[in-house]
Amino acid sequence: MPFSTQPPIPIKEKISVKFIVEKLRSRVNINIVSCAAEDCCADRYVREADLHRPGLALAGYVNLFTYQRIQIIGNTESQYLENMSKDEQIEAFNNLMQFQIPVIFLTDGNLLPDYLIELAEKAGIPIFRTPYETTRFMFLLRDFLDDQFALQTVVHGAMVDVYGIGILIVGRSGIGKSEVALDLVERGHRLVADDVVMLTKKSSILMGAATEISQHFMEIRGLGIVDVMKMFGIRSVRYQKRLEVVMELTLWDDNLDVNRTGLEHDSVSILDVEVPLIQLPITPGKNITVIAEVIAMNHLLKHYGYDAAQAFQDRIQNKIAEKSGNAGETMKRAIEYFEGDIE
Repeated sequence: MPFSTQPPIPIKEKISVKFIVEKLRSRVNINIVSCAAEDCCADRYVREADLHRPGLALAGYVNLFTYQRIQIIGNTESQYLENMSKDEQIEAFNNLMQFQIPVIFLTDGNLLPDYLIELAEKAGIPIFRTPYETTRFMFLLRDFLDDQFALQTVVHGAMVDVYGIGILIVGRSGIGKSEVALDLVERGHRLVADDVVMLTKKSSILMGAATEISQHFMEIRGLGIVDVMKMFGIRSVRYQKRLEVVMELTLWDDNLDVNRTGLEHDSVSILDVEVPLIQLPITPGKNITVIAEVIAMNHLLKHYGYDAAQAFQDRIQNKIAEKSGNAGETMKRAIEYFEGDIE
């Protein structure tokens, strides 16, 4: 294939607690209030996306305590501490404070006594609380961490949201990827990225986005740089989109083996995720934009369980079977009856 992804970008080794808290507040819109050692956040780091609830550690069993993870204290842990005397609470909480815990989050609006907060201040372990229910908060936090520690790669091409389907347009340099993307935007579809497409693997899907520098901008050869959002409006762009189809533009070649029926489904592996591949040979006069729209609509039909190529093959096979069963009859007309066309 003329296009290829770059080697995966190395996964982040660590992110600071300060960065996590700032992004949870500004991007995820979670209400987070500092309880202890907020000034230590810049020096505390998280190295994995998994979370931990330190119930056993509070009870004194620390042999398998994964202290390097973010610790979540919810209703269970809070009520466990509340049912203890002050000295027992301090003893239990010191089981945690002996480790280099990056940060502790109190969920469901739970609070810790002042004397436990002072222990965290002395140990330099940040504590934050949030009114979010524990399961909900852990889901949002884990999703954020999964994104931060996700595999990424870079693809040379243009990505457009066409009827809700993320299409990555690839091909050799100068073949017209950006022009096709621009034509799609002019027809009401939404630009995700041009020239440099950042792909992030989240679970088993790929999310495409532009770089911070190139976001909403396009390079049209002979014209230069254009600002798609300023020119076509806010609804002409998307911040990110799931990648669902790769459309590869190739120059027409009589020796090229082109899929004529659609029964064969090609795919390309990107970060070990298989993505449907449509190889589209182009010739003068071929309307690539309309074909891109048809590719998106055809993908939607397949998603809802209808495969046009398979339906057409079934129709042919049924007609062959019907004729085989009536071999002795006179040959029928291709169309038995035309209705009158009177207006």
